[in-house]
Amino acid sequence: MTLRSFLIGSAGWAALSVAAQAADGDLLVFDYSGFEDPAFHGKYVETHGDSPAFAFFGDEEEAFQKLRSGFKSDVTHICADSVTKWVESGILEPWDASRITALADLNADLTGTDVTADSTDLYFLPSDFGSTAIAYNPDEVPAEDVASLNVFLNPKYAGRMTLPDNVADSYALAYLATGTTDWTTATEEQFQAASDWLRQAHQNLRTYWTDPGELAQLLASGEVLVAWAWNETLPTMVEEGYPIGFQREATEGSSLWLCGYVNMKDSDGVEDKAYDFMNALLDPSSTQALLEAGYGHSNATAMAGVGDEALTDVGLGAIDAPVLAQLPMAQDLRERQNAEFEKIKAGF
Repeated sequence: MTLRSFLIGSAGWAALSVAAQAADGDLLVFDYSGFEDPAFHGKYVETHGDSPAFAFFGDEEEAFQKLRSGFKSDVTHICADSVTKWVESGILEPWDASRITALADLNADLTGTDVTADSTDLYFLPSDFGSTAIAYNPDEVPAEDVASLNVFLNPKYAGRMTLPDNVADSYALAYLATGTTDWTTATEEQFQAASDWLRQAHQNLRTYWTDPGELAQLLASGEVLVAWAWNETLPTMVEEGYPIGFQREATEGSSLWLCGYVNMKDSDGVEDKAYDFMNALLDPSSTQALLEAGYGHSNATAMAGVGDEALTDVGLGAIDAPVLAQLPMAQDLRERQNAEFEKIKAGF
């Protein structure tokens, strides 16, 4: 069973921030905002008395360029589609598999060659996964209007929609909308079709969201009625009492992503604490906290006890629709998407 089959069958801030959150100065984690929650690494806090220090980014490309420019972190959170680029850049060192306590309990599909790009070294430790689909206000948007991803081309909602300011998520949407469910084999024609679709959608957007908190505010205020959103938006809006629909079964489908942590080469922190952090994050004690925030946990043993209803409640239940797994892609295609996305956002 490959990562692709697992994903199909299974259920930031606007600007880069390099100011570390005051905490344990022996370890700096470069991460998305929200993942600093101590409940995600409770065993680390029990052992060391505090969380690691965190610095935040909103987009992996910004993080990558910052690290290439000399900024140093000890551990960095990236997603599967970026792994090839980061490994080839030479800024990583592999994890020592013998020091990862829960390695045998991780879902084998999440550590397979689909992610590690045929390397025998363990560069990427999967930690969390989730879905991206249409979040919408069901009080103002009828279900039939979100039965297709082409809702983002519907002039009825012009100025009331938003997409992520994230290349991978937005292109996942565009590929799906134009009939491509596997971007690892995308042709020139499929890339151009996806880019053209994004250009059309751009005309209807109010903004590009950069952080889940920002998106929740846009939806709660009514400023935005339809969004391409991470599944964590679903439990967040439900908890706050706002109307929310999460359509993962649009005719063209939805996407699933996988993220994890990489070990930075020549870092200044205490290496032992990097392993303590990863072992805490992968421990079963973190599973419930991750789920409550809307994330699946890579620890398959711990996830085995989670029922279908609980997964559905956070947007991770089984669906009957096409799925695009956001796996690593050819580096030249990734770079072209990055460049094209910037043009599209600028109106070209």
